[in-house]
Amino acid sequence: MRQGSVLSPILFALCIDDIGKSCFVNCGHNIILYADDIILIASSVTELEKMLHMFENELRYIDMSINYNKSCSMRIGPRCNATCANIVSLSRQCISWVTELRYLGIFLTCTRIFTCSTDSFYRSANAVFGKVGGIASEETVLELIKTKCIPALMFGMEACPLKKRDINSLDFVVNRLFMKLLKTLDINIVRTCQHMFDFELPSVLLDRRTRKFRKK
Repeated sequence: MRQGSVLSPILFALCIDDIGKSCFVNCGHNIILYADDIILIASSVTELEKMLHMFENELRYIDMSINYNKSCSMRIGPRCNATCANIVSLSRQCISWVTELRYLGIFLTCTRIFTCSTDSFYRSANAVFGKVGGIASEETVLELIKTKCIPALMFGMEACPLKKRDINSLDFVVNRLFMKLLKTLDINIVRTCQHMFDFELPSVLLDRRTRKFRKK
């Protein structure tokens, strides 16, 4: 099917259905599938490489292949900073180790525990400031932040296992943005302005979005 066809996602899901079935959770293997965006999870580097080879064989059977240039490896856990051996495919291509990866718009980081990065918010916020920060009113800037940057910060968060400190860190980046915009370090001024501009913090948005997500 041509790319963009309404039948493509369904037919592609049928093609790779056996790939999901070939993953045995009780062996320490896990898989996350969303169309052709795939995450392989294993308890060790050796097991991950074995899992990769198994998937290569499955894909080869249905005349598909992995784009190694868009593939990477990352480690999460107590030894996340330890140097690991390269993961080598059956075609002898190495998959590089990274400290951050993007999956479905969410940036995951190489840390001791599961953590999402907020760098996408800073990048989009700095882009707004760079274009209109010096000439637009505070109302205009905040409206752009609300419609362009907050969605980047909150994307997929309702499905992530966030702890209290993670939620606080989301609020922190927004508070820092207000301090930069208002040229003040006084948190009381920031909170007053947030109330006056009707600007909700991520913790408030996340609570509402999480309840809606679970209800659905």
